[in-house]
Amino acid sequence: MSNAGDGTIGVGMVGHAFMGRVHSHAWRTVHHFFDVPQAPRLAVLGGRDLERTKAAAAKLGWEDFETDWRALIARDDVQIVDICTPGDSHKDIAIAALEAGKHVLCEKPLANTVEEAREMAEAAAAASARGQRSMVAFNYRRVPALAVARRMIADGKLGKIRHVRAQYLQDWLSDPDAPMAWRLRKQEAGSGALGDIGAHIIDASQFVLGEHLAGVSALTETFVHKRPIAGDPDGRLDDVTVDDTALFIGKFASGTMASYEATRFALGRKNSMRLEVNGEKGSLAFDFESMNELSYYDGGSPDETAGFRRILITEASHPYAGAWWPPGHIIGYEHTFTHEVFDFLTHIGDGTDPAPSFADGLQVQQVLGAVEASAGNESRWTAVP
Repeated sequence: MSNAGDGTIGVGMVGHAFMGRVHSHAWRTVHHFFDVPQAPRLAVLGGRDLERTKAAAAKLGWEDFETDWRALIARDDVQIVDICTPGDSHKDIAIAALEAGKHVLCEKPLANTVEEAREMAEAAAAASARGQRSMVAFNYRRVPALAVARRMIADGKLGKIRHVRAQYLQDWLSDPDAPMAWRLRKQEAGSGALGDIGAHIIDASQFVLGEHLAGVSALTETFVHKRPIAGDPDGRLDDVTVDDTALFIGKFASGTMASYEATRFALGRKNSMRLEVNGEKGSLAFDFESMNELSYYDGGSPDETAGFRRILITEASHPYAGAWWPPGHIIGYEHTFTHEVFDFLTHIGDGTDPAPSFADGLQVQQVLGAVEASAGNESRWTAVP
C-alpha cells in the first residue's frame, strides 16, 4: 500500500495539539534511524480550525491539511490514519478508517467506554482479515528500560512475581485556578487521571508481567469541582466531571498482588511514571523521570554487597537503543513514539498484527471500567471481564 511504487507510505493524522506534535516528530524521524519497509510521508494533517490546522501543518512538516477527518480518510494518498484526538472521537474515526481500507494507529485510551472499545476491536479484527493493521499508542511499552524489564521477568530473573506497585504522578492541576480543559470533561475524556495516565500504568504493568489483571478494588476523588473557563472575560467557572485521582488495588490471574495510583495533584512530580516489581528472586524498579535507568536487586547476592544496582539502558543490545547513540548517550520521551511507529511500520510491512492491538486496548478499557464500577460501589471487589 505504498504511493505509486516510490517506497513511501502516506500518513494522514487527525489532531495537532500535544500528541499531534509528538507523533509528527516520530513520523518525520523514524526512517532516518530505523530500517523500515516504507518511509512514511506526512501527506495530510487534519484539524477543525482552518487557520490553526494550516499553521500546524506548515510547522510540523505536513504536505497538506484538511478540516474534515472524513475527507482525510477518503484521500488516495493516505494509507495510514493516525488518531491524536480526544477520546470521544476515536471510535468514529477509527472505524471509518478501517472500513475505508486504511491502517490505523490510535492514541490511548482506545475509547471512552468499554462498549466503544469493543466496537473498535471488532472492526479491527475484521480489517485484519483484509490485511489492515491497527495498534493502540501505549508508548511506554517502547521505553527501552521497560522492554528490558519485561525480558528479565520472562527469563525468570525475578522468579515468581509477588508484588507490583505502579504510580503515575503529575502536578499540573494542583492549582485550583488552573483553567478548564477538555481532559476535565467526561464527555470528551471518558475519565480523568484514571484514563489519562492510569491507563498507562495498567498497560505497562501488564506488559512487563505478560499477564492481565483479574480484579480490582478502587477509590476515586475529585478535589476541584469547578475551574475557570480560559479567556472568559466574566470569570465564569465550568464543572469538572472527571476524577482528579484514582487509587486501586488489583490481583493478577497468577495471584500477583498489585497497587496503583494515578493523580495529577502530586506537587513536585512532573511526569513520574513508576513501576516496581518484587519477585521471589529479585526486584526491579523504574521511574520515567530517569527513563534510561533500571534498578535491579538480585536476591542471590551476598548480604555484604546486596542492594539495588543501576543498569544504564543505552547499550546496543538493549531494545531500540542501538539505533540511536553510543552507550551512555541517553534518549528522551519523544524517542518512545519513534519506536512505536517503527514497530507499526514493520508489522505493516510484514503483514502481521502489532501489539498492543485494539483487543489489548479493549482489555485495558475493561480494567478502567472495573475501576470506575468499584469506586462507584463502595470499593467493592470487581472482576475484570
